[in-house]
This record gives sequence, C-alpha cells and structure tokens, in this order.
Amino acid sequence: MAIKEDCYGKWNNDAMDLIRAMQVYVAVVEARSLVAAAAKLDTSNAAVSRHVAALEDHLSTRLLNRTTRRLSMTDAGQQFFGRAQQILSDVAEAEAIAGESATSPSGLLRISAPLSFGIIRLSKWLPGFIVRHPDLRLDVDLTDRMVDLATEGVDVALRIGLQPATTNVISRRLAPVAMVICASPDYLKRHGCPAVPSDLTHHQTLSYSYLSTGESWNLVDRQGQATSVRVSPIVRANNGDVLRELAVQGLAIVLGPSFIVDDDIATGRLVPILEGWSMTGFSLYAIYLSRKFLPAKVRVFINYLEEVSRVQSQESLKS
Repeated sequence: MAIKEDCYGKWNNDAMDLIRAMQVYVAVVEARSLVAAAAKLDTSNAAVSRHVAALEDHLSTRLLNRTTRRLSMTDAGQQFFGRAQQILSDVAEAEAIAGESATSPSGLLRISAPLSFGIIRLSKWLPGFIVRHPDLRLDVDLTDRMVDLATEGVDVALRIGLQPATTNVISRRLAPVAMVICASPDYLKRHGCPAVPSDLTHHQTLSYSYLSTGESWNLVDRQGQATSVRVSPIVRANNGDVLRELAVQGLAIVLGPSFIVDDDIATGRLVPILEGWSMTGFSLYAIYLSRKFLPAKVRVFINYLEEVSRVQSQESLKS
C-alpha cells in the first residue's frame, strides 16, 4: 500500500492523518526498520520518520528508541502497538462492510410510500423484490405526507405528482400515472354531467390535500389546448381512497389516480367524465438523498420499481 507524502510535512492531527500515522508506526514495528517500512509502504524514509515523529508529538510520549543500528519499542510504544493493530483491523473491517453494502444489497431498507398506492400496488410488487434480494429486510411506512428523508432515516420515498421541485434530494421518474375525473351515476343524474372543464366550477368536488397543483386542475385536450380550473372542494382529505368512497356514495366529483378509481369504473360505480381532457405530467417518483455512493439496496429497489411499474403501465394500456 503506497502512502502519499503530500501532507506528511504538515500534519493537521485529523482522524485520517492519525490513521495514516498509525499505519506507518505498525509497519515500522513489524519491519523492525524505518527503511524496510518505507519500502513496504512505497514512500520515502524521511516521510516515515516524519509520521512517527508526528505521532509521538500527538501522544506526547516516545514510542521508539532509535539507534544507528536498531529500533526498539518503549513500554508506551509496546502498549500502543497492540491497540493500533486492533484499531487498524477494525477500520479495515468497517471499510470492507461499507464497500460491500455499496455493491451488494443487504441490511435494512426503509421505504416511505403513499397509503393507497402502498396497499394497491406496492404490496403486490414487494414479494418479487424480496425473492430477488433475500438478504434485505424492509421497513415500509405508508403515509401520504412528504417525509424528511434525512431526519426520519428513510432510504427512499415514493411519491405521485408532478416533478418534485426540490434541491436537496434526487427524484427519479419511474412511470406515468393517469389521473381520472369521475363521479357516480347518481351524482350525475342529480347534478348533470360537465361538458367542458369550466363547468366544474359549478359542481361539488373532492380534493386531495397533497395534490401538487393544489386546488387547480390543469387539463389538456387531445389537441394540446390547456386550461386550468380552480375548484372549491366540499371535502379535502389526505387519502385518495377516502375521496373515492365519497365519490362512489354520490357526494361529488373526484380527480383520482387510475389505480384507485379503475375498479369502480369497471363495475360502473364511477363514471369517467370530461374524457376528452386529461391531467398530464403526473408520475410515480422515487426520491432519495444522493446519487453519489448510492447504496446497493436503494439502487436495486429503484431499478426493480422502474421495471415492474413499466410492465404495469403497458398492461394498463392493453386493457
């Protein structure tokens, strides 16, 4: 192992310098020679001497007795040598563990996901992931609020909406999410069916608390014509299934992701409206702290979600 000399002449007493000095000292003792240690470490004799001297200054004690013919450890040097060997062994083991975790998925993966999405989609996807990566353990927290990854110790959060406008996290788009405007047949019979987006202002609506566009429904028609309608919801809720059930009961019009409302549409309990208009730009995103030194457990989970969500989207288009 070659040791660089660029910081030898001026040791700042930081942890890395201390470890380097300990490595040099152990090498000198094991080789019983400054010259032999320098050769082993692929550095100069002077650099080795400076490291040992800096270590002795740091400890305020002499570690080696030096003569022109031989080196010997002092009592303090003997005690320090044993502890230094153990410390360096622990450091090497920690490095190996950290390196392995960066390339081989293992340990505990903490995931945050929206409640309804977690129940309807994620719960069906996770078994396949666990089969692929049996050394991983999962801690899944289902909540619709945006968690603080750093302070809450979350490895990756899944969120649905527009591209997150954040600067301290990375967001990776996994798959598009269709948003559907719908209502129950009973509601439409009592209140009529909106013909154009602006008609929504005269209807009762339901609003998702964490909708990234707030209470504005930004719609685009098949010709690319865009319009924005500001609704005045009679109920706001932080869970899509609550809003879906209220819509099924005939209370109001709801805008919801297809994975929440599709079953009710298939059974006729809900009816899509304004089908010539769509709310574009909504996607499933994986949010995590940094691309640099991304742990393998996070990387393989995101890649897996991208794979299965893409398959899900393709199947939805076929049906």
